[in-house]
Amino acid sequence: MRTAFALVALTVAPAWAGHELDTRDLANGRALYADNCAACHGANLEGQPDWQSPGPDGVLPAPPHDENGHTWHHSNAQLFDYTQLGGAEVVKRLGVKGFTSGMPGFGDALSDDDIWDILAYIRSTWPERERDVQAGRNPPHD
Repeated sequence: MRTAFALVALTVAPAWAGHELDTRDLANGRALYADNCAACHGANLEGQPDWQSPGPDGVLPAPPHDENGHTWHHSNAQLFDYTQLGGAEVVKRLGVKGFTSGMPGFGDALSDDDIWDILAYIRSTWPERERDVQAGRNPPHD
């Protein structure tokens, strides 16, 4: 019985790991978010108005990063790449056609740790359900 419980615990626990977002500097993430992200995504993570409808240029407005948006639908690695490389580069690497992202890359302006701090700050604002769903999208790794 104890062996079965340990096996189940080992099988289930990694699916809920936040990995790179655990033990991050949330105060730094909040300050960096205010300086680098809030102009487009909103001071309260609310995104731009009508964010699900493309503008005249075909680009979607910046989405919210609160529980009303789709940020929590993505894994840590996806969120990191989108922030570091920018949407256009990620879309190109994925071979997606007919979608233009307005998200700039911040890899030249922010360190990897800064990006992880920002993402951890964003995650820290979500209700428990969204945090749990997003954590489950991260494969176990070291």
